[in-house]
Amino acid sequence: MRFSDYCLEQGILLEDRNFTIEYESTIPQRLGLGGSSAIITAALRALMQYFRVEIPLPVQANLVLETETRELGVPAGLQDRVIQAYEGVVYMDFSRDVMTRQGYGNYEPLDPALLSNVYLAYRTSLSEGTEVFHHNVRERFNAGDPVVVGAMKEWAGYAAQAREALVARDYRKLGELINANFDLRAKIYKISDGNLEMIHTSRRLGATSNFAGSGGAIVGTYQDDEMYNKLAAEFARIGVGIVKPKVLP
Repeated sequence: MRFSDYCLEQGILLEDRNFTIEYESTIPQRLGLGGSSAIITAALRALMQYFRVEIPLPVQANLVLETETRELGVPAGLQDRVIQAYEGVVYMDFSRDVMTRQGYGNYEPLDPALLSNVYLAYRTSLSEGTEVFHHNVRERFNAGDPVVVGAMKEWAGYAAQAREALVARDYRKLGELINANFDLRAKIYKISDGNLEMIHTSRRLGATSNFAGSGGAIVGTYQDDEMYNKLAAEFARIGVGIVKPKVLP
């Protein structure tokens, strides 16, 4: 596995010790919530603690990604793995020159207290593997499709602007960028009616909304408890669960 390969590459001699790993999760499956990568991240950290091995955070994210792509054959990207390695709020720069030079992106932890009111909503009936949603777009990007390549550059720009808005506590601008992120996605992906209903419901009530991952779950911001309660009632009416995350310092 990637952990033992990494230790071998780094000249780290592992003790000859047996172990058993068991896990359970309450994260709904195949809704773009990063549940599988969270399990792998937890397993990696358990191995690090068990064998007393220190691995830099950006390398941890790479190892988790390689476990999924190389060993499990699951198409994936770095975003989920980076946030699970660093935790909290992180601005990520995946510029090609940065990735080529150091093997990972530039990751900047931000103060979680900068976040505005955030909600997460999900619909278990929309469960679908990330490889299904991204398959065609990945092929188009690899083929140099100008529409997809241009969208990727625009998303990177949204991320940079969102960092600036977050640091400045400009939550109006942040909300506009959250909505713009999904609106751009809808131009190059085929979005199912069930996903669109969640997006449109939240926006009709004044909240912002974007996919949390590959569909099945959305994330966004809301103004106050009154708006959150309206979201919860309307989502319950259409069979959608909602969570108000606890943001810890």
